[in-house]
Amino acid sequence: MIRMIIGGAVVAALLPTQASSAPAKAAPLRTPALAWVITPTDAGCRVDLDLIARSGASTPVALVSDGQVTSLRFFKDALPTRAFLPIRIDKQRFSNLMLRGEGSAGELVLSEETEVAMRRGGALGIAWLTEEPLTASLSGSEQGLVDLKVCGAQTATRQRERLAAEQAARDRAEAEARAKRLNDAQLAAIQAQTAAAEAQRRQVEETAARQRRAEAEARERAYAEERQRAYEEDRRRAYEAARREEDDRRWIPAPAYPVQPQPYYPPPRYGYERY
Repeated sequence: MIRMIIGGAVVAALLPTQASSAPAKAAPLRTPALAWVITPTDAGCRVDLDLIARSGASTPVALVSDGQVTSLRFFKDALPTRAFLPIRIDKQRFSNLMLRGEGSAGELVLSEETEVAMRRGGALGIAWLTEEPLTASLSGSEQGLVDLKVCGAQTATRQRERLAAEQAARDRAEAEARAKRLNDAQLAAIQAQTAAAEAQRRQVEETAARQRRAEAEARERAYAEERQRAYEEDRRRAYEAARREEDDRRWIPAPAYPVQPQPYYPPPRYGYERY
C-alpha cells in the first residue's frame, strides 16, 4: 500500500538576498498540494497519515469516512471509554469526541467545524497521542477530504446495499425455512390424521368383520339347532308311527257277521298212552 508521509517541516523557497541586482522582487515558490491516497474499506474509505515527532519518530493514524461522519483513528494504550480531546489545526484548538474501540483502538469523531478547518488548514498537531507532540502537513486536504467523503459515501452505500441484500436473502431464507417447517408440520398433521383415519377405518372394518362372523356363526348354530330339532321331530314322528302301526297289528277288530263255531278236534297223540 502506498502511504503518504506528511512531515512537520514545510519546504519554503529562499528569496534572493541581493534585491538591488534584480529589476523586480521575485514571488515565493509554493509547495505543490500532495494527492491523498484514498483506500476503500468495508464500510467507507480511509487515508493513512504519518504524524512526525520532533525526534523523527513516526506514528501512523488514519482518516476514515462513510460519507456522513469523518473520524481520526489511532492506537493508544489505557484509553478511556469516552473523552473530549483537542487537536490543533494551524495552532488553533478544536475539541472532538473520542470513543474507545476494541483493545487499544480509538476514534476521534471530527465535528463539521473541525473538518472545515482541516480543509483550509496547513498543519495538524496532536499533543496527547504520544509523549512527544506530533505534527503532520495537511497539504492537499482541501480536495482530499472532499474525495474521502465522496468515496466513503459510495462505499457505504454499496455496503448498505450489500448488507440489505444479505439481510433480504437471510429473511427470504428464514421465510422459506418457516414455510418449509409449516408445510412439514401440516404434512405431518395430515399424515397423522390420515393414519388415524386409516386405523379407525381398519378398526371399523375389523369390528364389522367380527360382527359378520358372529352373525354367520349364530346363523350356523341356529341352522344346526333347527336341523337337530327337525331330525328329532322326524324321529319322534317315525317312532310314534311305528308304535301306532304296532298297536294296529296287535288289535284285531270283531267281525261284522256271526262266526260259526268250529268243531274241536283234539290233537293226535303219539307214543304209549295210558287209559
